[in-house]
Amino acid sequence: MPHLSWQDNAMQKKYFIQGATLINEGRRFIANVKVENGFISEISENADAIVPEGFEIISGQGKWLLPGIIDDQVHFRDPGLTHKADLYTESRAAVAGGVTSFMEMPNTVPNTLTQELLEEKYKMASEKSLANYSFYMGASNDNLSEIVKTDPRNVCGIKVFMGASTGNMLVDKAETLEGIFRDAPTLVAVHCEDEATIRINTEAMRKKYGEDVPVEMHPHIRNHESCLKSSTFAIQLAKKYNTRLHVLHLSTADELELLSDAPATSGKRITAEVCVHHLWFDDTHYAKLGSRIKWNPAVKTAKDREALLKGLLDGKLDVIATDHAPHTLEEKSRTYFSCPSGGPLVQHSLVTMLEMCHQGKLTPEMVVEKMCHAPARIFSIDRRGYIRQGYHADLVLVDPDSPWNVTTENILYKCGWSPLEGAMFHSKITHTFVGGHLAWANGSFDNSQNGSRLIFNR
Repeated sequence: MPHLSWQDNAMQKKYFIQGATLINEGRRFIANVKVENGFISEISENADAIVPEGFEIISGQGKWLLPGIIDDQVHFRDPGLTHKADLYTESRAAVAGGVTSFMEMPNTVPNTLTQELLEEKYKMASEKSLANYSFYMGASNDNLSEIVKTDPRNVCGIKVFMGASTGNMLVDKAETLEGIFRDAPTLVAVHCEDEATIRINTEAMRKKYGEDVPVEMHPHIRNHESCLKSSTFAIQLAKKYNTRLHVLHLSTADELELLSDAPATSGKRITAEVCVHHLWFDDTHYAKLGSRIKWNPAVKTAKDREALLKGLLDGKLDVIATDHAPHTLEEKSRTYFSCPSGGPLVQHSLVTMLEMCHQGKLTPEMVVEKMCHAPARIFSIDRRGYIRQGYHADLVLVDPDSPWNVTTENILYKCGWSPLEGAMFHSKITHTFVGGHLAWANGSFDNSQNGSRLIFNR
């Protein structure tokens, strides 16, 4: 059966989600939701509502209904690195985890450094992605002329690697960075680690250990100083040029002092993200998990993890994302300098954060704010991220009391592994709607319709 696109939404089934507990915009209440033609057509708190004719009933009794998760930072490896992952496999894993929209990074092969290459990725996603999608325009030391052509209406942002990570897109020329922050036509998202500091630390470790550096040294190589120095520079540039800046994957307590705790609704120009792994793991986990939790920026101390959680609650950190970045187990088993950084998380991000609710560290309302509402506001996404009449029907039903374990048998990533293997979660994603299409239901996919390109109200 050919894939449908959003233009075909009049052909979609109509759904009546009955008696679910909506968690949306700080409220929790039982309601019925009508989904038709790809949109939310009605929200009713009438417990005795009659099911309209022609609608398929989805029982929401005992379940939470959330807006679809918006992940503002993923690496789906397509094109060029598809032995690790691709747009089809990872978007399916995302949807199974309640992620209905993603924003993907430019360090694919070739790097997404021209408008032509950027549009090729959009075309590929229209043919392969089960979830909604957007792609960052990449920055290099010499492509400012391409960056300024970026259309703010249909591209999520400009990605700048101020520290070298997976790939080779380091932007380290001061004049180039000044030009990007001055002239970028839309949001600039930055990976902040100071490369000079990392090089000094790397050489010190090589002298001590040779090529066989223990992975536990990763947070000492990519240390607090490297993060703070780079984040400070990025924020200084943003203030100088009034750049709309989004700082990705903060990992240290120190960096929180650079941020405002003003709410995202205040229109602040500098926002920040924290990733699931920096909230879930700390450096005590290297002994057991080794390179499976080797990320850039590095997972750091328990004190940092606690500070990041507090920063989330205090409003200094605006968004929770994944930095989903799969590699094969063979690649991850290599020695330190040959082992790539990154790991897969997009299938398990929502259930991991809901587990933190079970632990009393977060509330479901806070999870929805940081994973749905805030990304929609910060990126000005058109009619997504909320359960509102007239909005796209990106919706997730969650059974909050259905314990299960992560095993190799239920992992959907192409790479076939997860740093969360063996973990037990209390919450389970039972249904995921993408633009009104029931893409995931009780463990089964419906691949007959693809997601849509995100549009931004800028």
